[in-house]
Amino acid sequence: MNDSLVLIPTYNERENAELIIRKVFSLAKPFDVLIIDDGSPDGTAQIVRDLMPEFSGRLFLEQRAGKLGLGTAYLHGFKWGLARGYSYLFEMDADFSHNPEDLLKLYDACATQGYDMAIGSRYIHGVNVVNWPMSRVLMSYFASAYVRLVTGMPIMDATAGFKCYTARVLRTIPLEKIRFIGYAFQIEMKWLAFKYGFRIKEVAIIFTDRTRGASKMSKGIFKEALLGVVQMKLSSLFRRFDRAETQAPLPVATPPLSSASETR
Repeated sequence: MNDSLVLIPTYNERENAELIIRKVFSLAKPFDVLIIDDGSPDGTAQIVRDLMPEFSGRLFLEQRAGKLGLGTAYLHGFKWGLARGYSYLFEMDADFSHNPEDLLKLYDACATQGYDMAIGSRYIHGVNVVNWPMSRVLMSYFASAYVRLVTGMPIMDATAGFKCYTARVLRTIPLEKIRFIGYAFQIEMKWLAFKYGFRIKEVAIIFTDRTRGASKMSKGIFKEALLGVVQMKLSSLFRRFDRAETQAPLPVATPPLSSASETR
């Protein structure tokens, strides 16, 4: 039984879908892959569906009714994976901005070194970003500095979206109460892991901007992050963070439009 599930949300990623799937399955350590597709009109889901017989029992597809947001896609995937008993759940983009080879480093940090959460960090050793304009590099870097200033959370890359969670982290964080869907979702998940006292490690990666397909970044997503950080800090003053894992499998909160997934 495989212990690791890579969650890859997609929306109009037909140029990358097959390539990223095959790359993950070529790694020395076996990973299962769950694609969460938000009704891509370009046929991304069909590409995944066509690959499923070749990777039977390792490649899964969840289709949702429309573009519901990155954060809700990951929450859907977390609950799907927890219900099926995976020990390590990974977040990864479909566009190769995250190098699939680095999944091995994130896994090692949690499975071998004993950390509860591993973050693929662009800023733990300087700035490791390729093909971004300087304006976007500065925006991202100083966004993380802003998060550290407001929250006191000692994480250099607070908006990173390349991560490994152990199941105990995701069973402890109240996923049904996650409020944000974009950049702020990534910050909120790190913030809650930090507040619950989990051990977090940043693993150095090189982030390379996509060369195929269109970016999903928008000003609205960035604005949500700036305002969300203050909201998270203030709300944390009025709640307790008692670590108590939820042992029962969590149901998938949002029923998919149609599902081509199978239970392992």
